[in-house]
Amino acid sequence: MADAPLADSAALHDLVAANRILAHERVLDAYGHVSIRHPERADQYVIARSLGPELVTAADLQCFTLDGTQVGGADGTPYSERFIHGAIYEARPDVRAICHNHAPSVIPFSVTSTPLRPIYHMAALLGPEVPKWDIAAEFGANTDLLVRTMEQGRSLSRALGPRRVVLMRGHGSAVAGGSLPEVVWTCVYMAENARLQLQAMALGEVQYLSPGEIEQMGGYQVDPRGFERAWHAWRARVGMAD
Repeated sequence: MADAPLADSAALHDLVAANRILAHERVLDAYGHVSIRHPERADQYVIARSLGPELVTAADLQCFTLDGTQVGGADGTPYSERFIHGAIYEARPDVRAICHNHAPSVIPFSVTSTPLRPIYHMAALLGPEVPKWDIAAEFGANTDLLVRTMEQGRSLSRALGPRRVVLMRGHGSAVAGGSLPEVVWTCVYMAENARLQLQAMALGEVQYLSPGEIEQMGGYQVDPRGFERAWHAWRARVGMAD
């Protein structure tokens, strides 16, 4: 399938950069994945073949329809959890990029009753509520916790609803956004916020961001003028400066 067209080179270059940035910032390890909705075909998305994110190049990218059928790009084994991406794109026309990750600092909030909430301004894109999804609630206690079907992906997408982030019990999270830099920003500061929240909770009662603060700071962070400094700096750190 290597001869099938994917998207313009700038979009593919950005997707490669996002993989490497999130690996460098320790949101992704050898596992996890990032995708973009196809810029010209809304019913398709682009994602790497099954590969450690820090190793991804443009030659490793594959194109899928929303049901997980490959229609272009590199040969090779696809990610088994690509259904996370297809199901969210299917339900959310506003979403242009998605990351599934296993950031360790977030896991404790997926398995306890303590909610993950923004504790500092850089994490405002988490929003006032981060829902949790437990695969066992619909699919029983004998799964491997991986999202391997569209049915499971759609269940996860329903839990996400209109938000950016949903935690996955004992697994990680899915992060969706209107652009690739928005998703990268949300992921990086989600993981940092989780670390800070755990530290603050050990000291005493925590004062979280108010709904008004979340709205005001979140509006700034989705504006290109807000995220471009970080986006360019992160790209430079992984040798992919503009």
